[in-house]
Amino acid sequence: MKRIFIALALVLSIQAADAQVKTPEAAKKAVEAAEAAAQNPKKAVKPATWLKLADSYMEAYNAPAGAAWLGASKQELQFLMGSEKPLSSETVELSGEPLMKEVYANKEMFFNQNGQLVMINVTQPVYEDALAKALEAYVEAHKVDVKQSKLKDINAGIGRVSEKYVEEGMNAYQLGDLKKASLLFGKAAEAAATEPLAKVDTTALYNAGFTAWAVQDYERAKDYFNQCLAAEYYYEGGEVFAKLADVYKNLGDGKKAAEVLEEGFVKFPQSQSILIGLINWYLESGDDTDRLFVLIDEAKKNEPNNASLYYVEGNIHNQLGNTEKAVESYYKCSEINPEYEYGYIGAGVMFYNKAIEIQDKAANEYDDKKYMALVEEFEKTLMSACEPFEKAYEISKDEALKVNIAEYLKNIYYRFRDKGPQFEEGYNKYDAVVKAGRAS
Repeated sequence: MKRIFIALALVLSIQAADAQVKTPEAAKKAVEAAEAAAQNPKKAVKPATWLKLADSYMEAYNAPAGAAWLGASKQELQFLMGSEKPLSSETVELSGEPLMKEVYANKEMFFNQNGQLVMINVTQPVYEDALAKALEAYVEAHKVDVKQSKLKDINAGIGRVSEKYVEEGMNAYQLGDLKKASLLFGKAAEAAATEPLAKVDTTALYNAGFTAWAVQDYERAKDYFNQCLAAEYYYEGGEVFAKLADVYKNLGDGKKAAEVLEEGFVKFPQSQSILIGLINWYLESGDDTDRLFVLIDEAKKNEPNNASLYYVEGNIHNQLGNTEKAVESYYKCSEINPEYEYGYIGAGVMFYNKAIEIQDKAANEYDDKKYMALVEEFEKTLMSACEPFEKAYEISKDEALKVNIAEYLKNIYYRFRDKGPQFEEGYNKYDAVVKAGRAS
């Protein structure tokens, strides 16, 4: 979600920088004049009349923010805002980032540590429903635009309404009001879908569904996630399927949840969210988990040279506790593609995690004999992780990934550093990689 919001915010800041904004008082007068014109029967049949009204509402919507735009520095805003000064200021934290919040009579402005404006939250709008009124006026303009001479202007206006709803949704999300954010993202999607623009805004749909899911409004989330699937928008490797399945599960429809997960698995067999959802479903429902392997085999038939499918198969065996079969599947990856490191990584992580589990068990064991047996098992399992991690490190060409692998190997060799010079050398080698943040 955060990445989507940041990308949208950048686009909106560029658009807002060139906007000409009226004062709230002037904007209100302009709306009143445009409303009067629209009530005139002779003028009401002209698309220009309704466009003027719609644009007036948009100006009224923008008025409280003034000439400010996202990305502007405090110095730039001080020059543009003139005598308009903040009533108070305080440091707040939004999405884990410290921001300076300045409170004005009709808005709140948030600045990052570099002094750049990152959010404007209007607290006293000229009209509460300015965006809705603007959208209605654009629709009326389309109705009377028989020759479609203003089609481009109408579509542009509707698009701006949708964008502003998205921006409002972003603000609500950042401020922690996810219920409000969902409603605003929903309005953004509805605005974009309005004739004549008739656009499916998949990002707004997903955001509306995600925020509804986050506040456990599952019926609402179901509607938006299904709209995403209808538009063939799956987000981040099939995340829509995983979220929708969770929605159905919480609504008490386990069968439908399983259907959604299976559909998602066929399209995105590498999705961990979908895979874990499927495994949990089969384990909780008591159904035959062999169905998982039927699905993965079907995927293999379509892509016999896709090494990642064997990685997924290894993950399934691992989740089901079939260690030997998991290793077999993980190592099969390198037979399919010698440059595919994730099979080795999967095996290494599996043994490493199992070793940690045994270590935790040993820490709670008071019987000396049993404790020593667990320590021996722990060391043997931990050592088993060494070979696959070493192979993964050797073949990987991804610097960041190699550093992550080195972190595991560093920890393993540290445990055995007093058992021989090769372990001390291994620890020093990978400790240097981790500290440098690069493999070479």
